[in-house]
This record gives sequence, C-alpha cells and structure tokens, in this order.
Amino acid sequence: MTTSTTHLQTHAIELGYQSRKGKNILFSNLNLSIDGGQLICFMGPNGIGKSSLIRTLAGLQKPLAGTVAFPSKPPSTEIEKWIALVLTDRINAANITVLDLVSYGRYPYLNWNIKLTEADNKIINDAVAATRIEHLVDTSIDELSDGQMQLALIARALAQDTHVILLDEPTAHLDLNNRVEIMRLLKTIARNMNKAILIATHELDLALQTADLLWLATQHKTIESGVPEDLVLNGSLDELFKLKGFDLKTGKVTHEPHRNISINLSGEGYEFLWTKNALERVGYSISDDAQIKVEIIREEKNLQWQISNSHITNVDSIEQLLDSLLEMK
Repeated sequence: MTTSTTHLQTHAIELGYQSRKGKNILFSNLNLSIDGGQLICFMGPNGIGKSSLIRTLAGLQKPLAGTVAFPSKPPSTEIEKWIALVLTDRINAANITVLDLVSYGRYPYLNWNIKLTEADNKIINDAVAATRIEHLVDTSIDELSDGQMQLALIARALAQDTHVILLDEPTAHLDLNNRVEIMRLLKTIARNMNKAILIATHELDLALQTADLLWLATQHKTIESGVPEDLVLNGSLDELFKLKGFDLKTGKVTHEPHRNISINLSGEGYEFLWTKNALERVGYSISDDAQIKVEIIREEKNLQWQISNSHITNVDSIEQLLDSLLEMK
C-alpha cells in the first residue's frame, strides 16, 4: 500500500499509569506510524486504553517509556501547530458562536495582540466551507445538535492547520446519518488535504468501509495494524470482538433458517440483495436446487416478484412475496 510522508511515529512506547502498587501497563513496545493522506480507525474494547494513547500522541500524557516522534516536523514548530485534537466533551460556554469556536483554531499562530489577519480569516473560512457549516457560523454553540457540534469541532481542527488530527469517539451519541457524514468527511479531508487522521471509534461497520488502516488494541497490550480487509480475512477482528451472530466476511447478521424451506432466488442488483436479505431474515435458506422459485422481474420502472411452485404467482412488493410464501404451507 503506497503511503505519503510520515507525520507521526512512535518508538517502543510503553503506555500506562504509575501508582504506589507499581505500573499499570496498557500498551507496551508500540512502534506505529501515521502518514499523510491516511484515515486510521483505532478500535478495541472499552477501557483498554484507546483514549490514553490518543492523549499520549497529542502530548497531553507522557509515556512510561519510549518516544513519540514527528519525522517531517521542523524542529522549531510547536506541537499545537502539528497536531489538532478533537474530543467528544461538550463545550459549555455562553455567547460563543460557531465562528468564534472555529477561530480558536488559529490561536497557536497569533502574537500578543491576538488579532486575526486576512490570511487567518481565509483559513477559517476554508475550514467552515470544508465542513459545510456556513449556515451555522452565527449560531450559538449551545444551540447546536451533537452532529453540528462535531462538525464545528472538526472545522476548528482544520483552522488549526496541522498535519495530524486526532479524534476520540467523534461519532459517539450521533444518529446513523450524522455518523456516516462525519466518517465520509474525515475520509475526504485525509485524502484531499493530505492530513494524517487517527480516530478512536467503536463504529466497526463504518470503519471497515472508510478506513485506510485499522489499529486493533489487543488483550496482549499490543496494537495490530493492517488494512480492514486483511484483518477480516485473517480472523483478527473476530478474535478481538468475538462477534455473536454477525458474519464479518459477509458484513451481515447471521440468521437461523428455521423454516426448513429453501428458495431458488434469481435476479440481480440491489433488488436481489434486499430480497435475499428479507428471505433469510424470516427463516428461509437460499439454494439453486430448491423447488420453490422466486424470480425478480424489472421492466423499466415496474418491479415484480414471480413465485413458481405448483402454480405461478406475481406480487408487487417483498411484503407480498413473504405473505404469499407463508400461504404455501
């Protein structure tokens, strides 16, 4: 897999906490890298240390051993100009607009008079445009939905104009539409702006479809890195999550064919996939050798399902199809 410039790298990091009883090790001997243009999803069970690693990479928590390095970072550049951090904590502040919040991303670059330049304002406006929140700039942040707040925080990170963006659970508490929007936006930012983006997330389904790499936090205090498809096929994701009733290789919930009836289904496209889903969901199995045949017929805008058994029946919806199959008992 071809990658761009490495913007962040860890060398033999040991991560955890020191207490009177000794060290509580979360991860040991981590050698990881994040490259420009990459979207990496960092996954693992609750409490395993994902947030601690994010804080360590951001410079907020010191590792017990090892170092975090920035191979392409000029020696004189402050970390705030290299890494932006987006957390899920709600910001409680009165009389702050979305534009104010996004503008705070420029503070690492301001001098003692704290005055935004024309160049600063252009970067802020570009960040607002990239996250498509122009209609919210004058809105008070306490009036934002959770999804709108996450977009505003991502815009603030973009205004900070860093090479690396770290996000801790950016889609937590969001509905499906907003979760998809956030993940697609971050994928676009990584690709089009050559940002190195790392997300700690539980969104396995979205991570499998959007991430360039997955980092899997294992029970052995290590992190396994790989492209999503490899980690599905080699069983790493199954071993980590021990998913019950979900087949990662097909991306579907597994169903018990409790009716002991097989259907010979023919058709194509989305209609075939969703018809198959419905039949398996209600307990049928799909087999080319089955006596009951269901053919999906599309003629221009008209869609029908033809059932062939002892006689032929045509129906106009999947609901009618399921009802007709039940009547064949």
